Amino acid sequence: MPFASTFTGGELYTGLTADFLGRDSVILRSMGSRSPMRTETDQPLLHEPKFIAAHRIPDSEDPDDDKVYFFFSERADTGSRDGAIHTRVGRVCVNDAGGQRVLVNKWSSFIKARLVCSVPGPHGIDTHFDQLEDVFVLRTKDEKNPEIYAIFSSISNVFQGYAVCVFRMADIREVFNGPFAHKDGPDHQWGPYEGRVPYPRPGVCPSKLTAQPGLGHSSTLDFPDAVLQFARAHPLMWRSVYPVGRQPVLLRTHTPYRLTHITVDRTQADDGPYDVMFIGTDVGTVLKVIALRNGNALMPEEITLEELQVFKVPTPITSMDISVKRQALFVGSGAGVAQVRLHRCDLYGGVCAECCLARDPYCAWDGSACVRFASHKRRYRRQDIRHANPAQQCMDQNLSVEELDVVDSRVVYGTENNSTFLECVARSPQATTSWHHQRDEHTEEVVYDDRVLKMEGGLLFRRVALSDAGVYVCRSRERGFSQVLSRVWLDILRADTLSDLTSRDAKHRPWLPCPAHTGPANRGPSPRSWFKEVLQLIGPQGLPEVEQYCERVWCSDKLRLRRKHKTMMEKYKQAQESARKSRNRTPRHTHTAHAHTHE
Repeated sequence: MPFASTFTGGELYTGLTADFLGRDSVILRSMGSRSPMRTETDQPLLHEPKFIAAHRIPDSEDPDDDKVYFFFSERADTGSRDGAIHTRVGRVCVNDAGGQRVLVNKWSSFIKARLVCSVPGPHGIDTHFDQLEDVFVLRTKDEKNPEIYAIFSSISNVFQGYAVCVFRMADIREVFNGPFAHKDGPDHQWGPYEGRVPYPRPGVCPSKLTAQPGLGHSSTLDFPDAVLQFARAHPLMWRSVYPVGRQPVLLRTHTPYRLTHITVDRTQADDGPYDVMFIGTDVGTVLKVIALRNGNALMPEEITLEELQVFKVPTPITSMDISVKRQALFVGSGAGVAQVRLHRCDLYGGVCAECCLARDPYCAWDGSACVRFASHKRRYRRQDIRHANPAQQCMDQNLSVEELDVVDSRVVYGTENNSTFLECVARSPQATTSWHHQRDEHTEEVVYDDRVLKMEGGLLFRRVALSDAGVYVCRSRERGFSQVLSRVWLDILRADTLSDLTSRDAKHRPWLPCPAHTGPANRGPSPRSWFKEVLQLIGPQGLPEVEQYCERVWCSDKLRLRRKHKTMMEKYKQAQESARKSRNRTPRHTHTAHAHTHE
């Protein structure tokens, strides 16, 4: 059964189900020098709870006012076992000693309230995420006011979804200081308690802030029986706690995985602090996400910086922890523990625009490379997390990778009527890719259909044709910035030529090996560097004949292939140079305006 615990001040606070039947759900205080404490048994305060987290959080400068907060989901008290599931935040005073005649060795300060994480819908009908999955308490410089990040899941039969909501301690305290929930009998509706609340207020810790001269309320043992009786009968608050902005900062629906764990790192960027969320799944991946609130937008802008496959074998993540000193994320699972860097700026390319479009708060452009933000002086840094406008940030930098000509072309061989895959992966999850085909003197955008499919990682030809030969350029586009990611020359081997391999005469035909070439002008790549693709397409049958055939193809057609490749590349570079000159004749301000229109 799920449980949550925290060890503080030499004492262990635990929320769990104490018996094998799952009926005795309790919050315990054990160890230490004080008497053990637990929740009431005669009148259950918890209803089939699923405990997620427990944290000690101070409420004031007085340590006697400290409380331990429990986060859990439970079945709502509707009088039936099939009632709705609600997520709760409950708390107890650290110095709670119970009562003398009522609630002896039982919590006298326990109260709870509902945490709401929902998406506003039409006609005031919200979509609720009621099942709590994980909680992370983001500590700040003000120890009394951390921020609470929580993953919720939907329990609806209509769809599967996950949401991350952020709660402020000030909002939680305001609800705990508000009206208590009250129900006269099992058949009555819940409502706010409108009668007189006894003093000291139930749920308040005996401390210097609450004590009054002459009343002697220095311990819960001194509380009047009326206070303890009221606390026993009214553990639930009437109002609910709503998240910041009254909506989630992240949504995931119909995903092939479950969101199970969350940890958050607050890092300083050029325009202020950002909270980077690392979210673990049940398939061994970690999502690195930030959420931006822009103007009057109804929902925060959710930016997925990376999706990391931490473990080779899909396995549920069981724990995550951040080491600020090591700048690393430690991820645990049944397969072991993995260490992941918080920032991997070198993956964001080699130009200013790519680093800017990455929108990673950990990274900035330093004039020559994308590096960790905190490692360089401010006057050299270029970073734009909120707007990602490379035209403005990189005006005096190398804006286009085309001008650097850093994308090398490569050759891919396909066999007629077989499948062929051209790989191209965008460096940014927010970028879109497109393919263009250069054939002879003209270039056209690739048309996708049942035979030619655009996949997440590239271009798939289910049945390649001779007319598909040529240069393929994969280009990415994001916020008006375009760049070439890969350039591939696809050469097609005819099907009727390959039919020689299966003929009976081919098995006995003598093949002469390639003559040795020592001159640098005649030295070409090894045939094994390209005919391995042919082996994969044809299959394992007749491998000796395939090798002999490839030797012959390379010997007889090597010069033809190299000439054809060189000619195609020269044509492509000429078209590229012509397009660049055309762009250079355009006023600079036109480029800037064009980039802004794509924000």
